[in-house]
Amino acid sequence: MMIYIRRNLSLILFFLGQLVWSQNNSKPTVEGSITDNVGPLGFVTVSIKGTTYGAVANDHGFYKLSAPAGKYTLLVSYLGYHSQETSIILKKGKTITKNFLLKESTTSLDEVMVVGKTKSQKLKEQSLSVNAIELKELSNVTLNMSEVLNRTTGVKVRQTGGVGSDFSFSINGLSGKAVKFYMDGIPLSVMGSSMSLNNIPVNIAERVVVYKGVVPVHFGADALGGAVNIITNQSVSNYLDASYSVGSFNTHKASLSGQYKHEKTGLIAKASGFINYSDNNYVMKGVNVIEVIDKDNSRFIKGDFERFHDQYKSAMGQLELGVTNKSWADVFFVGGSYSETDKEIQTGNYQEVVYGAVNKTGKAYSTSIRYLKKDLILENLDLSVYTSLSEDKYQIEDLEYRKYYWDGFSVEKPSAEQGGDASKYQVKRPKIYTRANLSYILNPIHSLGLNYTLDKVKNYLWDEFDIPKDEFPGQLAKHNLGFSYQQNLFEGKLLNSFFVKFYGLQLDQGSVITDPNTGVRETVAEWDDYMGYGIGSRYLLTDNIGIKASYEKAYRLQEVGEVFGNGYTVISNSVLLPEYSNNFNLGVYYKSIQGKNRIFIESGGYLRNANDFISLVAYQSNDQVFRYENTSKVIVKGFDADVKYGYGDFFNANVNMTYQSTLNNTKYAEGQTSGTIEATYKNELPNRPQLFGNASIGLSKENLFNTTDTRLSFNWDMQYVHWYYLTWENYGAKESLNTIPDQYIQNVSLSYSLKNGTYNISLECNNLLDE
Repeated sequence: MMIYIRRNLSLILFFLGQLVWSQNNSKPTVEGSITDNVGPLGFVTVSIKGTTYGAVANDHGFYKLSAPAGKYTLLVSYLGYHSQETSIILKKGKTITKNFLLKESTTSLDEVMVVGKTKSQKLKEQSLSVNAIELKELSNVTLNMSEVLNRTTGVKVRQTGGVGSDFSFSINGLSGKAVKFYMDGIPLSVMGSSMSLNNIPVNIAERVVVYKGVVPVHFGADALGGAVNIITNQSVSNYLDASYSVGSFNTHKASLSGQYKHEKTGLIAKASGFINYSDNNYVMKGVNVIEVIDKDNSRFIKGDFERFHDQYKSAMGQLELGVTNKSWADVFFVGGSYSETDKEIQTGNYQEVVYGAVNKTGKAYSTSIRYLKKDLILENLDLSVYTSLSEDKYQIEDLEYRKYYWDGFSVEKPSAEQGGDASKYQVKRPKIYTRANLSYILNPIHSLGLNYTLDKVKNYLWDEFDIPKDEFPGQLAKHNLGFSYQQNLFEGKLLNSFFVKFYGLQLDQGSVITDPNTGVRETVAEWDDYMGYGIGSRYLLTDNIGIKASYEKAYRLQEVGEVFGNGYTVISNSVLLPEYSNNFNLGVYYKSIQGKNRIFIESGGYLRNANDFISLVAYQSNDQVFRYENTSKVIVKGFDADVKYGYGDFFNANVNMTYQSTLNNTKYAEGQTSGTIEATYKNELPNRPQLFGNASIGLSKENLFNTTDTRLSFNWDMQYVHWYYLTWENYGAKESLNTIPDQYIQNVSLSYSLKNGTYNISLECNNLLDE
């Protein structure tokens, strides 16, 4: 496979050289980039006044226009932006560069409003299936990222409890490690296990993008079901944002982000951080407790009791120092981050198992360098590099020989709470992460991209009371190499993106004693490689209607915790295979702006044919010990729809709906091609909702009480989940099976802002009707 990769790279470089050569023999041309205040601006019209010569910028904002030698006026225009003109002189055999920064125009003439596209709107009109959410309107509320994403099309987030609890994040039916999470294109895992969507505050970011099924090459991701990218403030201006909120169950959340640029030296300092705390002492309804009748008799009864051992604390701080717009670098930053968590564990794998003294604490740090250089060697050849060293470590402490019940009552028992002897398990995982992207815009029609990503993790695992510290750790390294080619045809009507991804997995089992008598050790190592590929297309039927289709054969490589376990409840599995899936998406969208009225409608269907699903299962029928195994094949079919309406800055509404069918496609037992058909073949996977949706309404009024720069906003939203089975529907009579009932969760908020949003006060109520 490695020879195959090198041969293909040679062909790519040859192809690149031929195209560069052909460019050098072109007519007199003018070319350049077009941006707005948030980045490249695609599909802008560039023309020479008084002639028929013109061009349309591609989705990277690059344009190129050829014309006979002479003196001209160049006109740049785009709906929702101020047009610009400039004089140019084209000389035979010469190429000149003219770059433009367009400013948005919002004007109202006889109730006809022209509004520029947001960055999120531009992303939604690209070739891949994407959810893009602007977070500016949510910057004064106390939501975290998982709560925001749970309200978007095709996404379902289910938490096991309150603040800091484990959660399942699903995109179009695929969940768990099949979905990857990023911040500014960098994996959240670089910052340690303390960083997760359910503790990142909304106001730390500008927008969030959800890629459904197909993930762009530049992420370097082995993502089976999609990816989430949180994008923070990328401006170079000085700012400071701070928030503090207080909520039920003694919940406190604080966040801070800011940036300062020293004008004389150009040095920029960026900082962000947050702190979360909650007692999580909400009421568990209808749980079992022991009622003591006398010294020899007791019985189980049901009651409502508060959680008493679920306190959660987390904190994160990040600092970057660097410069921008230098001759040797457009962006260069050196950074570091630190995070920690302290969590009391209330329950085991089942709600009936109650803990009163098991705790998990963790710490993580990282150091990083990021670098961007545009026009490297050649014009329009851009290089970006990110590299980091990090270490994530945590411990789980189980010291008491007791059994607890929901009312806090406990009795002595011969083993610790999680079974076995008292333990203090330690896990330490140093990581090296490097990603490099090279992109080249050949002309307004063709562009290329090349990515290489290395993700290497060592695994140290030991129990302070029993197992000595591991001096010969295992190691897992992922190598991802991707190549993409984009087309912009028919003046921007047709966009195509073709890509190939090579995955390499290097697994070192660590040093193993091969001869007990001599203590001789050998390192067990292996290498496996896989190839994925895909295409994404978008075609504009009219200026307002577009259709999109995409396909990818995707792989999700094993994670370090799945291969090596956690040392106490999850054991290792060195023969685990990667998951892979054929992902299909087909969609259509419509947009319209008439006066103050704005409408956006999007709908699509999807198919996921996944194999070698990795699941956590009981090992040899022991419900206290688990391991990850390749358990099944799954087919996911579904469709979703999203309707958004807005009237000026006063009113907005949104309704979306998702239906998905997740079927077990494993016909025979593992390793068999015939025999008894599994009882759950073609059954819906249990404990997964099939139908869910969201609705929201927002109202706002500016300049209240004869004061300027103020705004009062009211927001209401409802999340609906249709009932579903908790267990396999073929296991028993359907009327006797446990189900999760219909859910109607309503939330409301009232916010008041002053000084154009500089100061904000909000009052919120989640789950208004206590569903």
